[in-house]
Amino acid sequence: MRAWATAIAFTAIAALAGCNQGSLGPAAVDGESIVDADSEPGNWLTHGRTYSEQRYSPLEQINAGNVGEMGLAWSYELPSNRGASATPIVVDGVMYVTSAWSNVVALNAATGEEIWKWDAEVPRSRGQYACCDVTNRGVAVWNGKVYVATIDGRLVALNAEDGAVAWSQLTVDQSKPYTITGAPRAANGLIYIGNGGAEYGVRGYVSAYDAATGELKWRFYTTPNPEGPDNAASDSVRDQALATWNLQEGAWRQSGGGGTAWDSIVYDSELNRLWIGVGNGSPWNRQVRSPDYDGNNDNLYLSSIVAVDADTGAYQCHYQTTPGDTWDYTATQHIMLATLEIEGQERKVAMQAPKNGYFYVLDRNDCKLISAAPIAQQTWTTGIDQATGRPIENPEARFVAGSAIVLPSPFGAHNWHPMAMSQQTGFVYIPVQELAQDFTTDSRFVYRPGRWNTGTVHAGLPMDPAARRAVTNSMSGALLAWDPVNQRQAWRVELNGAWNGGALATAGNLVFQGTVDGHLAAYNAQTGEKLWDFDNQAATLAGPMTYMVGDTQYVASLASYGSVFFLAAGFAAPREGDNLNGRVNVFRVGGEATLPPRNFVRAETPEPPALRVPAAAMLRGEAVYGQFCNVCHGPGAVGGGVIPDIRRSTVLQDQTVWLQTIHGAREENGMPDFSDWITPQDAELVRAYVAQQARLLYNQEHAQGGAGGQRGR
Repeated sequence: MRAWATAIAFTAIAALAGCNQGSLGPAAVDGESIVDADSEPGNWLTHGRTYSEQRYSPLEQINAGNVGEMGLAWSYELPSNRGASATPIVVDGVMYVTSAWSNVVALNAATGEEIWKWDAEVPRSRGQYACCDVTNRGVAVWNGKVYVATIDGRLVALNAEDGAVAWSQLTVDQSKPYTITGAPRAANGLIYIGNGGAEYGVRGYVSAYDAATGELKWRFYTTPNPEGPDNAASDSVRDQALATWNLQEGAWRQSGGGGTAWDSIVYDSELNRLWIGVGNGSPWNRQVRSPDYDGNNDNLYLSSIVAVDADTGAYQCHYQTTPGDTWDYTATQHIMLATLEIEGQERKVAMQAPKNGYFYVLDRNDCKLISAAPIAQQTWTTGIDQATGRPIENPEARFVAGSAIVLPSPFGAHNWHPMAMSQQTGFVYIPVQELAQDFTTDSRFVYRPGRWNTGTVHAGLPMDPAARRAVTNSMSGALLAWDPVNQRQAWRVELNGAWNGGALATAGNLVFQGTVDGHLAAYNAQTGEKLWDFDNQAATLAGPMTYMVGDTQYVASLASYGSVFFLAAGFAAPREGDNLNGRVNVFRVGGEATLPPRNFVRAETPEPPALRVPAAAMLRGEAVYGQFCNVCHGPGAVGGGVIPDIRRSTVLQDQTVWLQTIHGAREENGMPDFSDWITPQDAELVRAYVAQQARLLYNQEHAQGGAGGQRGR
């Protein structure tokens, strides 16, 4: 009965969607239809709308003249308050979207009515390996199936009509701390997917699976195997890559080297090529990962853009954005394809703004650098050598002898939040951010499988309240309109907070973008003038998208309190109150729906225990906290609210329960078991450090007359 009802619902929606456009249907989505996406502008068939991933829509019913009249059409509540990073896919009036823990839902794109939902049933213990929340960036649709990659490493094909599993393929060794947060891509009857987990100790690769059967067709490893060939597509360049690593020593031989391709994978339909954005090393610090020696120590293919044959995975060319990366300057960020007129010639280009602060334009034929220019403050170089394509490094930035304050931070001048490009203005719209990082080599580094391994010391927040506010307020962000031909800024809009969301450009002369403080805004694509703003009630970081059902254009975005900024960066989200789960919010001109009210009031912080330890012991507690706890519970124990704020936790009050929690009592809930790494003595010092941080919060709240309305800093 359910399948029959669902089929009727699909037929009705397809009829409505087809009133003013061709009727495609999920069964007809293939490479030809994605290449011809502009003939079906009301659909959004792949992650970046087209294979070029420019995130530009020809729809113009919503435009600079009427966007101010846009209102909420409908809203759908997601099942969790964790990260919501997906770009929805819409095919003939049906929206397919993912939420935290890799769950998938199909919705009526005109009304928000649920058609089906699928629970990935990911063990919550797997969340301990998700550095930046248990988020998911979306699905791929191909020949009647919806493909999703799960946080625990599976690639699953669902029937588009009812969500039933067609096949499921394990893509990783689950005994290792792999995760997947990226969206699959589909082309040539293949489904492409990468993975994450470099900081925890894994070796990255990209795999291609048969879309019909799930059979593995090829695999390309992004770091070389020092023990021998892998019987993989990457074997042809194994020796080339090995020549750029220290083969005698370094933690990379234990960790696998990292290089995970956790986000950007782009199919080039003109060259039948797959572009892979490769991530950071494991550990981050090159002096720990691959100590300097008399040779090339670039560590291929870390922090690189790699092009391979889409059918076979055979290596074709690469460009390394950050040779010998030591700052977590991943090149996993959005790769965009285009044809630009440069110095009077049409050039097929690939463009990227990776973490390192530059915007790169590469020749798609041979991966050679055409141009590069800084889009944000950066201190690790003095420029890019245009002849060699290599950065001109500031040697002090490598912190070999101790410490260095470096821009950008590991959060990047640009992170995973998608760019967009307008075919009207020619500008690329980039979410940029400014934030420095104090890098210090961990002189006592020990590789810990499955734990956070960076080879750097993670400092806490200063104790002085004024200094603490100065640090947390030093982050800034902007929406940057960038001219990629002339490599210069067209306009820039300063935003509230560093972690600003993905962008969408439309033929209505509009750019849409969300922000970490919970707004979705529309700007004039030519001038940057803000034309519309909506309170989305939660951080709006995913790439927005637009589509049409019948004769109505819609704009969709996701909002939630998840993401790394509500974990490791210590942005405080509400915990108490109603309706705090993430949402899919959809807008149209004349929309009159409203969001349910949200309660942002926190309960009062309990008085923390008085644990008096010597200053040296407190420093030890801070160091252990920084090594093992900082990444999830935030610097200075400033919790983001999507997982427990341990300053407010009752566990803090009881030494025995505290130790049991650290030693695995709550592993099934996602709290790691640190019994191999944190002794009972160190656990108590960590408790003393957290209690000290809790005392700061407790005193602050009482000085301000109670906790009501506090945001938790």
